[in-house]
Amino acid sequence: MSPWRGVRFFAAGASCVLLTACGSDGFTGLYDAPLPGGADLGDNPYHVTVEFADVLDLVPQAAVKVNEVPVGKVESIDLGPDGWTVRVHVSVNGDVRLPANADAQLVQSSLLGEKYVALSAPASASPHGVLTDGALIPIDRTNRYPEVEEVLGALSMLLNGGGVEQIQTISREVTRALEGNEGEIRALLDHVHTLVSTLDGQKSNITRALDGLDRLSATLAGQRDDLGRALDDLAPGLDVLNEQRGQLVGMLEALPSLSATTVDTVQRSQADLVADLQSLTPVLNQLVQAGQDIPRSLDYLLTFPFNSKSVDAIRGDYTNFTAKVDLDLDTVLSNLLSSSRLPISVLGSNQSGGGPGPALPLPTTPRAPAPPPPGQQVPVPLPGLLGTLLGGL
Repeated sequence: MSPWRGVRFFAAGASCVLLTACGSDGFTGLYDAPLPGGADLGDNPYHVTVEFADVLDLVPQAAVKVNEVPVGKVESIDLGPDGWTVRVHVSVNGDVRLPANADAQLVQSSLLGEKYVALSAPASASPHGVLTDGALIPIDRTNRYPEVEEVLGALSMLLNGGGVEQIQTISREVTRALEGNEGEIRALLDHVHTLVSTLDGQKSNITRALDGLDRLSATLAGQRDDLGRALDDLAPGLDVLNEQRGQLVGMLEALPSLSATTVDTVQRSQADLVADLQSLTPVLNQLVQAGQDIPRSLDYLLTFPFNSKSVDAIRGDYTNFTAKVDLDLDTVLSNLLSSSRLPISVLGSNQSGGGPGPALPLPTTPRAPAPPPPGQQVPVPLPGLLGTLLGGL
């Protein structure tokens, strides 16, 4: 028997065994066949769903890595419920701990290497929580690296009559614009530097102004209804002003004539006005000399015939009277003995014998007093006992 026939027989048998094994184990294709050298999932892996906008040529059984270390694999890839995103279902070793807000990226291992899913802690936020079984990493926390084809395509557009030629044109035109204007450009840069320095020095004031503007905006927003009503009520006033526009214009046009007339009148009456002001000088001097007499006179005028201090004594239909009476016995007896209104004699006692003493002489009839000088008030004598007690006149 030929040796090649034996090889063909062995290959056919192996193919049958392989197909039989695939059918008996439930494998539906090569994607379900385990790859050699894959990550160790351990005894209790957890499953995470990752959303991508585009997975390019990522395939099941691809690696899942953390810090370039394989920790899991891609189980399946399907279309998201919105029809625009892709959901990648991965399995991760249960001993790997990741924050609940972990990020996911689609990375290519080398220039022509395979693609894999890289899990990492968030770069723009603080990590919190723990990534657990059934978690979902949404599309806003996923990204992908640019493809080699994309980089080469952009480079081709740049080199083939694109950006390089434009850069050369821009450089040439900038050189022409700056040539001969170095001094002005340097001065402009100095002014810009001064402006920026001044703005930086006023940074706190600008911040306070913006805060005040924010508070003003909040106040205006709170009074929006009142402002709306004010604007609505302003419309009738504007209509009235519009109707009287001709009169307002005529009044404004007449202001120059009024000004000219006023100036002419003041110039013609200048001498009379100065003379009147000079004539008022003596009157003003007398008013200044009067001082406090004028306010006191006005105060008395308002309560005539009583002064303002006596108003508190008058209560309706009666008048309060305040008097201070001296009832000292010596003063009373002195007033009784010196009074010329009592035509009586008072007998004293004999100090030596106890008998009646000599009678005191009766007061003589007083002579008529001399007439008072002009302008002096004459005291009116108090009659009776009141005059005696108060030292009769």
